[in-house]
Amino acid sequence: MPTVTALLGLLRAATRDRQRLALENAALRHQVAVLKRSVKRPRLEDSDRLFWIVMRRALRDWKDALFIVKPDTVVRWHRQGFKHYWKRKSKPRTQGRPSIGWKLVHLIRRLSTENVTWGAPRIHDELAMLGHEVAESTIDKYRVRHRDPGKGQRWSTFIRNHMPVTVACDFFVVPTITFKLLYVFVVLSHDRRRIQNVGVTRHPTAEWTARQVVEAFPGDGTEPKYLVRDRDAIYGDVFRRQLEVMGIKEAVTARKSPWQNAYVERVIGSIRRECTDYIIPFGERRLTRVLREYVEYYNKARTHQGLGGDAPEHREREAEPADQIVGVPVLGGLHHQYLRAA
Repeated sequence: MPTVTALLGLLRAATRDRQRLALENAALRHQVAVLKRSVKRPRLEDSDRLFWIVMRRALRDWKDALFIVKPDTVVRWHRQGFKHYWKRKSKPRTQGRPSIGWKLVHLIRRLSTENVTWGAPRIHDELAMLGHEVAESTIDKYRVRHRDPGKGQRWSTFIRNHMPVTVACDFFVVPTITFKLLYVFVVLSHDRRRIQNVGVTRHPTAEWTARQVVEAFPGDGTEPKYLVRDRDAIYGDVFRRQLEVMGIKEAVTARKSPWQNAYVERVIGSIRRECTDYIIPFGERRLTRVLREYVEYYNKARTHQGLGGDAPEHREREAEPADQIVGVPVLGGLHHQYLRAA
């Protein structure tokens, strides 16, 4: 009799526990349904995905207990985990050739950039001479690809190779006090960045432009071999014939490529920043006088970074520090030329 009573009590307790479990399950399902209405897409972590992958294997009715995502999503997680597992397991321990390092990559790019005609074999031999053992395939991977290395040299290479015998010319404008435009023609020597001539006119013509070149090189054997210019229509037949008579060859820049005539563009910028931006000329004569004074200062006194701190017309350095310095004003004190006091 006590045994039967104990069994009945156990069954009653088990039934009561199932009821409590069912009620708790219903309460949890209701809360999940409320959260599902308010949260469109819950944020899940990898641990949550792993939990449901395990539950898929352990719980037979796992689909009935899943509410936050669809069962197909759990199946997709399992497949992705399977791929990731075998990918890591099949990954080789070594990744082929060791990395060559960013410094060597930079050196390969530098050699291929500075030497347009060099291919992978030539770069390989040069690197071997420098103590770097690199495969040609690796060099071919990192070298800079040039569009057509056999077509010809770059403009920068041409200018460097012909600096002593090359000049450049170009126009720029300066407004007068009455808002009219004065055209300034500049002729610059590439060798020492010396301004050979500067001319001012209201109405530039091919004849006037040709005369400015003659004044820049008055037949004393200083005529250059090449003259770099743009495609402005002012350089007409008269201008070209005058260059032929003087034995000067034209090097015409490409369309809309001012960087190909960079030296004269740079000196025009210097003239603007250091001279014409601070004056309002009344006419040609006034602007001509101002520009000639500036050119005198530019050629003889102004230091130039491209010349190692020297002036276009070589300027002697003082052997010893000067105790007293005299400043000679240029352009009314806009600039100064400094000399040792006598």
